[in-house]
Amino acid sequence: MANNIVILAGGASSRMKRSVDKNLSSEKIAQANQLSKGLIQLAGKPFLSYLLDNILKAGFENVYIITGENSKMFRAAFENNLNFKELNIQFANQYIPQGREKPYGTADALLQCLDQYPNLKEDTFCVCNSDNLYSYYALKTLKEAPASQAILAYDIDKLEYPKERISQFAVMRFDDNYNLKSIIEKPESSKIDSYTDQDDKIRVSMNIFLFDGKLFFKHLKNCPVNPIRDEKELPTALMNMIGDNIGVLGIPIAEHVPDLTSKNDIAQLEKYLGKQ
Repeated sequence: MANNIVILAGGASSRMKRSVDKNLSSEKIAQANQLSKGLIQLAGKPFLSYLLDNILKAGFENVYIITGENSKMFRAAFENNLNFKELNIQFANQYIPQGREKPYGTADALLQCLDQYPNLKEDTFCVCNSDNLYSYYALKTLKEAPASQAILAYDIDKLEYPKERISQFAVMRFDDNYNLKSIIEKPESSKIDSYTDQDDKIRVSMNIFLFDGKLFFKHLKNCPVNPIRDEKELPTALMNMIGDNIGVLGIPIAEHVPDLTSKNDIAQLEKYLGKQ
């Protein structure tokens, strides 16, 4: 049972900043253009607050928030936040190597976190995005997974997104015991039906994982750079580990995951959170 969770919050939010939504207030547009997505105010609170609420309900004890080189605004929002006093919230910084203009990707972010908190190299921990609102049920399911390494496998039919957006998600293939065999980034639409599992479902990754630091660290450290995106990516390190015959269990789940990717998502999420 994992008591640690790492939240990836150090991305550049480039898609959010590039996007346009003329129906947003000038205040919301300014937040979207200037803040990390987890700090954008939705229904009166930073978006990351809603994820932390579910993390707390799921029973996690230690939270590691990976930010960019400057964590000042995240610390101001969450370091001494009384709403999360039962959580041990700590911060890791993802530093940009000399000669680069942007971070080196999610695998590099997690590697830098483990280097800054070496206890994680000897323990199990969950990893998730800061711009996805995973449910209490999803977090608790992964926390209590019957394996030291796992990934939530979402039923594509339950994700309430347009088809063109879902087509950008990574599809996963499993064996008959639900051990992960492969992750296919942006599969060809003509081939997607070939990735059904034994329940005739297509399963996609929403970037929420459970890792054993003792097994995963060396694969993070040795993760190659994707030649197209010029980043070190978690799925690459994960698949290299599987290539060394180290297993990752897939856990089927069927529910929507609210997501904050572009300005168009802001109004929809405010409406959703207001109902909650």
